[in-house]
Amino acid sequence: MENALELLAFSPPGWGGALLRGLVTTIQIALGAYFLGLFLGLCGALGKLYGGPILRGVLEFYTTLFRAVPELVLILLLYYAGSDLLNIALESMGFERYDMSALTAGIYVIGFVQGAYSTEVLRAAIGAVPSGQMEAARAIGMSSFQAHRRVLIPAMLPFALPGLGNLWLITTKDTALLAVVGLSELLLVTRQAAGSTKAFFTLYLAAGALYLMLTLISLAVFALIERRYRRGQPVQG
Repeated sequence: MENALELLAFSPPGWGGALLRGLVTTIQIALGAYFLGLFLGLCGALGKLYGGPILRGVLEFYTTLFRAVPELVLILLLYYAGSDLLNIALESMGFERYDMSALTAGIYVIGFVQGAYSTEVLRAAIGAVPSGQMEAARAIGMSSFQAHRRVLIPAMLPFALPGLGNLWLITTKDTALLAVVGLSELLLVTRQAAGSTKAFFTLYLAAGALYLMLTLISLAVFALIERRYRRGQPVQG
C-alpha cells in the first residue's frame, strides 16, 4: 500500500501528477471534439432533413463512411493524411503551411468521427418533434431561424439527450486511441509510467479509476440537464 501511494504521489518520483495532466489533456480533447461533433451533427441533420438531393447524398456518404470504418483507421488517416492535404490546399492557394498541434489535430480527428454519429442522433430527435409546433411558430410570425432556435431545438433536446450523453462517453474513451499517434493523453501517460516502473497493475488501475470518475461525473451532469429539459413532461417507463 505504501509503495502504491509513493508511486501515485503528485511530486517526482511519483506519477500521480503526470496522470492528472494526462486526464486534463483527455478532457480538453473530449470537450473540443464533442462540441465540434455537435456542430457538425446539427448542420448534418438539418442538411439531411431540408437540403437538396446533392447535399443529402454528400451527407449520407459522410455518415455512412465514418460510421462504417473503424475509428482507429479514421484517426490514423485523418491525423497523418489530413494535415498533409490541408497544407497542400493552403500552398496551392498561396498561403503558408500550417503546423497543427497534436492537441488540435486530435480534436479535429475525433470531432469529425463524432459528427457522423451526432448527425443521426439529432436527425432522429428533430424528426420526433411534431410538425405542428414549427407550423405554429411560423404562423405567429417567427422567422425560420427564430422558429428553429426558440421552438425546434428546445423541443428536440429531450429526445436527443440520451444519445448525446452516450456519444460524450464514447468521445472520452476515443481519446485513448490517440495514444497511437503519440498524443500524451491519459492512456499514453499511463503506458509510459507503467513501462518505466513496471507497476502495471497499480498504474492501469489508477487510470481506470480516473476514467470511471470522469464517467460518473458526466452521467450526473447529463442527468441534471435531462431533468431540466424534461420538466413538465410525463415520466416514461
